[in-house]
Amino acid sequence: MTFDQACDYTGISRSYMYKLTARGEIPFSKPRGKLIFFSREKLDNWLLNNSHSSKDEIKRGAVEYTFRNKRF
Repeated sequence: MTFDQACDYTGISRSYMYKLTARGEIPFSKPRGKLIFFSREKLDNWLLNNSHSSKDEIKRGAVEYTFRNKRF
């Protein structure tokens, strides 16, 4: 997808998207050194890379950890 399409798809402003590409923090392609293109799959992975667990997931994990590490 094009630069503008990627901005619309992710909800990231154009200026911030330029900063992310300049820093190399977001996956992109730049064939022939001109236009910037993005893969929808790579953008999805990048967006979901830093996910946070819900309170229920944390609670469930704590209970499982407690039962696994029970000392008698």
